[in-house]
Amino acid sequence: MTGLSRAQTTRLITRYQRGEVVKQPTYRRHRFPQRYAREDIALLVAVDEAHGTISGPATRKLRERACYDFGEAGHRIAQLSVAQLYWLRKSRAYRERRVVYHGTRPTPVSIGERRRPQPSGRPGYLRVDREHQGDLDGVKGVCHINAVDEVTQWQAVTAVAQISEAWLKPALEALLAQFPFRILGFHSDNGSEFLNYRWRSC
Repeated sequence: MTGLSRAQTTRLITRYQRGEVVKQPTYRRHRFPQRYAREDIALLVAVDEAHGTISGPATRKLRERACYDFGEAGHRIAQLSVAQLYWLRKSRAYRERRVVYHGTRPTPVSIGERRRPQPSGRPGYLRVDREHQGDLDGVKGVCHINAVDEVTQWQAVTAVAQISEAWLKPALEALLAQFPFRILGFHSDNGSEFLNYRWRSC
């Protein structure tokens, strides 16, 4: 009920039996004196907003020049170490004034590319696309695979019952065999069903 341990409760009861005043002692955690005031953090926020939160050493150099070369206020921020500067940026007082969101950085994928091929007048660079014929009574229809050479406009068409590796691999091998020149490039726009190391060896 009290939230105290058995030993603490026993000590309080013993103190009461001796006639002493029983009260819960107030505990105050030791804290180091605060060196940087909220005004200093507000100045750091203003510097980061003006310069786009650059690196710690560059921010410190900016404040040193502003304070010692141009006589601006904020000498405590100018004396910050780089580690203290990063620590202040993580503090609650800083985050209450400034919140920075970093978007997800895209990861480059070397297998497939979205940009169109650049054949430079040479045949052998294909653009491949698929079209789904549609459904009938809940049954999936066939998918048509269309491959067109970028330069000569040589075209080959085939169809598969499903979009899966078991159906696509033999269909693509037969499709690519219909072109009278060597295949140098294979562009499938954003079709992930074609992005596989096995297709590159066809």
